[in-house]
Amino acid sequence: MNYSRKRWLILIASCFINLCIGSMYAWSVFSAPMAEYLSQLNGIHLTPANLSIVFVVANSIGPITMISGGKINDKFGPRFVIFVGGLMFGGGMFLSGYATHLDHLILSYGILTGLGLGMVYGATISTSIKFFPDKRGFVGGVTTALFGISSVIIPPIAAIITKEMGVISSFKIIGMAFTLIVCISAFFIDKCPDGFKPHGWQPPAANRATSGVNKDWKEMLQTPSFYILITLLTCGAVAGLMCIALASPLAQKMIGMSTAAATAAVSTLALFNVLGRISAGIISDKIGRINTLALACLLSIVGLYLLYISGEGDIETFYFGISIIGASFGSFMGVFPGFTADQFGAKNNSVNFGIMFSGFAVAGYAGPTIMTLIFNATNSYKGAFLIGIGFSVAGLALTYVYRIANKKFSPELSFANK
Repeated sequence: MNYSRKRWLILIASCFINLCIGSMYAWSVFSAPMAEYLSQLNGIHLTPANLSIVFVVANSIGPITMISGGKINDKFGPRFVIFVGGLMFGGGMFLSGYATHLDHLILSYGILTGLGLGMVYGATISTSIKFFPDKRGFVGGVTTALFGISSVIIPPIAAIITKEMGVISSFKIIGMAFTLIVCISAFFIDKCPDGFKPHGWQPPAANRATSGVNKDWKEMLQTPSFYILITLLTCGAVAGLMCIALASPLAQKMIGMSTAAATAAVSTLALFNVLGRISAGIISDKIGRINTLALACLLSIVGLYLLYISGEGDIETFYFGISIIGASFGSFMGVFPGFTADQFGAKNNSVNFGIMFSGFAVAGYAGPTIMTLIFNATNSYKGAFLIGIGFSVAGLALTYVYRIANKKFSPELSFANK
């Protein structure tokens, strides 16, 4: 089979799939009407912040199936993994339409949807990376960008459905549609043959020293660079996940925006998240992964500071801040799939990236939790932005630690060291 051509069809199918599963990041649009619905149903008072635990669980649990599904993916191929993961993801969202208590929502949206997302996301990203050894940064950026752009497309659609039919119907309709799209698209995804190279392509001279590197997860865990990179990913993702989980409440409580205007702010954050994934992936192919991530950390510091100084009516400052945060967060999401394959090899990247992605899961718990704790203690989010700046500064420092460690332990990794 001519995979040099078919790989583009596989990439397109992966992008369609990621467009569906990225809808999980529209949670901040669902959270307010769902909190109101559950409050009325049970005679209690729930806020979007009370429901943030659902998003935290969904983010935190994904690496479990990224790793376990990655083993199946590496051995048998991604089609089965994506199909089952699609049933879990869409089914969890559909069942959220039957939730009558917060616990139900944690089980359906948090656990089932989160586990399904981990299976699907890990399989599509790793498979695409394997088919494009010549464009790892670009492909990592594009496939993760479609995951992120869902947060631009889904919020207005979900808002319309919710307004006309209620939040319960939104969950059911979107869940059913995405189950069908993901499961059908799975049949267009093939397993990448070992050692695949596109027709006429040879690794650049800077990459030839690492072209034969294929560490399994045990070997990866024995390298100092793994621990530096997973900590870097955690630090880099915290700022973005702080804002993504509570973007709508931030816009309303800090700036005084209406619900409609806050939804537009969520879409703006998501749009720059997408642009960051694509542009950083392309840039990292040119200047190196670690340089791109260092720049992302610097941008994150600037964005968080702009949010810190934003107050009632500071719409422009707020928009600049969340746009920069979105681009920075997107950079980490776009660069790390290819970075992991560069560092440890493409052969076992499904499992290796799943393990690496656990750093994102830690950030998925830490970011929203920091925001909620600070707001509950001070009735303000400002202190959380300062903590986020601390994480970004630590991430910037880690990019230099990585260079030093790789020069000492793995001097052959010249491209990734740039």
